[in-house]
Amino acid sequence: MLTTLERDRLKIKVKALEEQITNLTNKNDNNINTTTKRSATRTVRKQATFPNDDISSNPYHDVDFDPPDIINYQLRRSYKGHLNSISSCAFHPKKPIFATGSDDEVWKLWTLNDNELVMSGEGHKSWISDIDFHPFGSHLATSSGDNTIKIWEFSQARCNQTYHDHTQSVWSCKFHYTGDFVASCSMDHTIRLYDLIANKCRQTLRGHVDSVNSICWQPYTANICSASGDKTLSVWDCRTGLCVQTLYGHTNSCNHVIATNQGNTLISSDADGIVKVWDIRMVTELGSIETGQYPVNKLSVDRGGHRLLGASDDGTIKVINLDDFTLLTSLTGHDGPVQAVTFSPNDAFFVSG
Repeated sequence: MLTTLERDRLKIKVKALEEQITNLTNKNDNNINTTTKRSATRTVRKQATFPNDDISSNPYHDVDFDPPDIINYQLRRSYKGHLNSISSCAFHPKKPIFATGSDDEVWKLWTLNDNELVMSGEGHKSWISDIDFHPFGSHLATSSGDNTIKIWEFSQARCNQTYHDHTQSVWSCKFHYTGDFVASCSMDHTIRLYDLIANKCRQTLRGHVDSVNSICWQPYTANICSASGDKTLSVWDCRTGLCVQTLYGHTNSCNHVIATNQGNTLISSDADGIVKVWDIRMVTELGSIETGQYPVNKLSVDRGGHRLLGASDDGTIKVINLDDFTLLTSLTGHDGPVQAVTFSPNDAFFVSG
């Protein structure tokens, strides 16, 4: 009798233990499934990638705009905004705001309508050479003679990243249209590509034998174009880090290079005051314009690719017709060399300094 009772008790205990094990197993399975689902829906990118080149992704492809009537533009306001020479200026991509960078080591944001100071940034230890807005307008990139590139976040009103990879003065910095990369060029003969997600230098492009003075992205591609003191322009594929094209024709140091919004034309200027227009697909020179004996420091092209502004060392702004490669006029107003000029996104204004 006692043996039977003991056996029944043991059966009950075994059954209870089996139920506990089953419950625990089901609970663990549910946790695993939940974790799997969460990880599938929350993908964190460890580094940025370039999207595939697709000509249809360029909103300016096959879109034409009327050329701006620059001849009838009127000077709206002239004022001293910095303690030293202005080296660069850029318009916000979405708001009526523009930024200026100066040899006084400070960048400033201004309203377009009444030219009031919105914000300023200090942190560089030498002159600021270039500034560029993030495509979404949330950040500003600055390059400097202190060998650094800084990324400034407007919402926090502070610098949230500084890159120290260059060994000499940095001449230019430009955001990629995705906002995930920023490129820079330097007196150390290199171009560097920074991944803003991985927060590191991803590529160092070498090939120029003199200072790289200017860079620009070929719109909506992974290609970057560079202008150098070695009198050449180069086009680089940032996916491979290789130079895919080199353009020859300038007889003096190339100061600046830009691309039209359509992405098929490059425009460059040099220290002899020569401006050249290039077909990037055919790798040929389309035209050459002489603006005078003084260097053309910076260029800006309207959104339709019809009119070009050139900031000249003679204190004027050169207006060039890109349809027939002729110099239309020279705009006066500055008392010294003009180091920077840029069109607003809608071509209604331009700022120079």
